[in-house]
Amino acid sequence: MQIFLDTANRQEIERWLAHGLVDGVTTNPSICVRDGLYDLEEGTRGLCRLLDPRPVSVEVTSNDPEQMLGQGRAMARWAPNVVVKVPVINQDGLSCLSVVHRLSQEGIAVNCTAILSFNQALLAAKAGASYVSLFAGRMADEGGNPSEVIRNLRDWLDRWAHPARIIVGSIRTVLDVQLAALAGAHIITIPPQFLPRMVDHKYSRETVRGFNADAERALAEFAARAAGRS
Repeated sequence: MQIFLDTANRQEIERWLAHGLVDGVTTNPSICVRDGLYDLEEGTRGLCRLLDPRPVSVEVTSNDPEQMLGQGRAMARWAPNVVVKVPVINQDGLSCLSVVHRLSQEGIAVNCTAILSFNQALLAAKAGASYVSLFAGRMADEGGNPSEVIRNLRDWLDRWAHPARIIVGSIRTVLDVQLAALAGAHIITIPPQFLPRMVDHKYSRETVRGFNADAERALAEFAARAAGRS
């Protein structure tokens, strides 16, 4: 399983790259505005240089499929590790899978996003998406079972040896990460604020504190014995 960071915050990306935990990054217009990335092209190019060769997903900003197609082609030229995010449908409920298909036919990696059902994911994979992004938190908000959808989709992809990879996003809690991993997600895109909670545990801290105290006592005993022999 891979971990992507769901952020455009360069400091957070650099921080977790140093821990060896970052396999890629996903962004969207809301994330870019929140993290102060107002020049989408310049900011994306910078993130792509930082993460090269890891993938960086950047989302189209139009509701019109033809405009999405033009934007996706332009974005793909920004860097070789750009992945173009295209919603499965637009805000009017019209399919955007023709955009996914045409971009993928041109050799452009596509992350089909805003997916909330198995059927949407299946069609996105069939259309040629390299990644299908399931919004686990929003599925749960609507009474769905994200783990079941992830598991069923992974089984279907594996059965047919399909190359599309599942990204699970819309992470609301640390438990969401655990459930997605156990359900078989290829990738989980995690907001950076969850990683410190995942790595920390009060009993781990107490255990290390005990080790350090024992080490200090042992060193003191070694020093005392050495002094007695001299």
